Amino acid sequence: MQYLIWDFDGTLGYRDGGMWSGTLREILRDERPEIDAPIEVLREYVGRGYPWHMPEAPHCHLDTAEKWWEALMPVLARALAGVGVPEAEAAVLARQFPARYTELSRWRLFSDTLPALSALSAVGWRHVLLTNHVPELPRIVAHLGLDAHLSAVFNSAQTGYEKPHPRAFHNVLDFIGPAEAVWMIGDNPKADVAGAEAAGIPAILVRTMGVDVRYRCEELAGVAEIIASAPASR
Repeated sequence: MQYLIWDFDGTLGYRDGGMWSGTLREILRDERPEIDAPIEVLREYVGRGYPWHMPEAPHCHLDTAEKWWEALMPVLARALAGVGVPEAEAAVLARQFPARYTELSRWRLFSDTLPALSALSAVGWRHVLLTNHVPELPRIVAHLGLDAHLSAVFNSAQTGYEKPHPRAFHNVLDFIGPAEAVWMIGDNPKADVAGAEAAGIPAILVRTMGVDVRYRCEELAGVAEIIASAPASR
């Protein structure tokens, strides 16, 4: 068997309207339109405090969606308060975030995602998703029709391990078992590429330029070319 391990956000799909800071702006637009917080300012607030900002610390105790989101409420409320929402109101508005962020109509696949997965499947590759994401990811994946292409989904919100934690990758390797070849594909040089390589998995950086890595391509069509020409993996 040959396996490709894929990241999701920024690699296979994305949220239309923005991710964390974009969703906070949506809340402000609807609830506090007089506060025109620049996206850069909101990014400063959401650039710390999430589970993937502390990948060295497993969070297996956040084993339900309710616990997972509850742990993030102070981070989201802090961001809203930081741009001028009174603290008590910020705590209330933060609770809108999960439903808004996971609204299915917001999620998209890149135009080259399904063609690339189908082409690689046709030549014998199987696909596994390994991503740092929210508990509702399986619902998002199913809505996008991506689940039909995947052998398994490993989501940090469910496993308790964020990339680049070694356990995140070894969970997938344990599932795969003996394989002819395994590759990781993602858009994050640290979480996807460095994390995979530390676990003994060759990795391809996609959609991210200007970073010094061994394997890189801008479009997913380039993945097939790289794995066909590279030395045998794993």
